[in-house]
Amino acid sequence: MGNHQHGNVDDRDHVSVALESLSEAFRDVGDTLARVAAQSHPEAAWKTIVKAYLGQEFCDHPERGCPLPALAPELTRVGQKMRRRILPQLVNYKDRMLPFMPGRRTADKERAFFAIFSTMAGAIEIARMLPEPAMREKVLSAAKDFLLSSF
Repeated sequence: MGNHQHGNVDDRDHVSVALESLSEAFRDVGDTLARVAAQSHPEAAWKTIVKAYLGQEFCDHPERGCPLPALAPELTRVGQKMRRRILPQLVNYKDRMLPFMPGRRTADKERAFFAIFSTMAGAIEIARMLPEPAMREKVLSAAKDFLLSSF
């Protein structure tokens, strides 16, 4: 029985470390994307984010890119309790990116955020599965071209 309780403590510690790591990853990528967006014209900020996110750097180096493409499959397998603990990280990330999104009203910017970021995360996820750099670039370019012409 003592071992069972000890296992729970270890599990809680592991979860806390994982949540802190996730928080740090979202903060880091948020900093990177906010920095590139701030260096562009305000109306073009979201386009700069798309170009950076769908670049080879984020694709080839998951540790430097957005944690969503790498972790989304795992996060779908966790229970509701864990999802509730992850939600604030996702909300902070969205709120950090929202000022750069296209649209005048907050609702428009949120709609754009979800469309843009889900498309980018999916493209990165697919591109990372492909063995050849040219194949990966084809996926990234297609998503980039689609997004840049959609808003």
